[in-house]
Amino acid sequence: MILKGNSRGGAKNLALHLMKEENEHVEVHEIRGFMSQTVMGALNEMYAISRATKCDQFMYHCSFSPPPNEIVSIEDYEAAFDETEKRLGLEGQSRVVVFHEKEGRRHAHVVWSRIDTKEMKAINMSFDRRKLITYSRELFLKHKWKMPRGLILSEERDPRNFTLAEWQQAKRAGKDPRDIQASFEDAWAISDSKAGFIHAMEERGYVVAKGDKKGRIVAVDFHGGVYSIPRQLKMLKMTIEHVRARLGDEQELQSVDQAKHKIANDMLPVLKACKDELKTRANHQKEDLSHERENLVENQRSDRKEFIHGLKQRSHKENLARQARFRGGFKGIWDR
Repeated sequence: MILKGNSRGGAKNLALHLMKEENEHVEVHEIRGFMSQTVMGALNEMYAISRATKCDQFMYHCSFSPPPNEIVSIEDYEAAFDETEKRLGLEGQSRVVVFHEKEGRRHAHVVWSRIDTKEMKAINMSFDRRKLITYSRELFLKHKWKMPRGLILSEERDPRNFTLAEWQQAKRAGKDPRDIQASFEDAWAISDSKAGFIHAMEERGYVVAKGDKKGRIVAVDFHGGVYSIPRQLKMLKMTIEHVRARLGDEQELQSVDQAKHKIANDMLPVLKACKDELKTRANHQKEDLSHERENLVENQRSDRKEFIHGLKQRSHKENLARQARFRGGFKGIWDR
């Protein structure tokens, strides 16, 4: 799971954030080492103790977010809390644990007091982020979760480390080279003139242009990829001379930049129409999902309230049953 933490002050603001009602479910899981049994009261106690020191950032707040679609047990959460506080040097410190659940995803917030009450000074939090990243990697490996690329090696977050070939390969992901070659061969086979070949290529999503190097005749796709036409027709044993014989002098063709500009102009209205359609569809889906979520949350709250009411009734009945076992009068005093 992803661990993010930092030292901070502002007990009241943090308490309000932890108990914010915008979450579908808020559960106070643990309040350890405080007189108060509320989140606001516990964090105010942290603040009161810190007044005896010069520490302004008297709390350490850490969030624990599991990967999407992964269900983490309470035991695993608690083990992560304990190990984290051990690595940060906060072992045994007073803490508050709150679970948030929103849109079906659960994550946890833990707040520790940084004030060592024996020494009455703040615990040093040097290299805390590095420690959290290291432990986060260990959790992904332990639970065999798919680790985010940026968490494997921080250097991989920099896009400048990718080569041009890798970038082009990613843009063309999902395309089979044999399908590309087949498109060129098909366009060549059904045409017998320059205009016919250019029209056939445009029907297949390519614009014919002259290459940057002298003597090259290429085709540009709507991703901006540039393909050598003779190379794509090599299975038909077509050379640059054959291509030039049909298409004429390449200097009469538009440049690659002009071809890309043409593609952009042709695609702009199509993309705008698709964008508008997707936006309309997304708004309808959002409204439907919002109604479903509200109904689901309401049902969950009702079920939880009913469950808690049932537990209270059961506890009351069991207390009455135990009291009924006592005899009346003087013998009842002996029973007690």
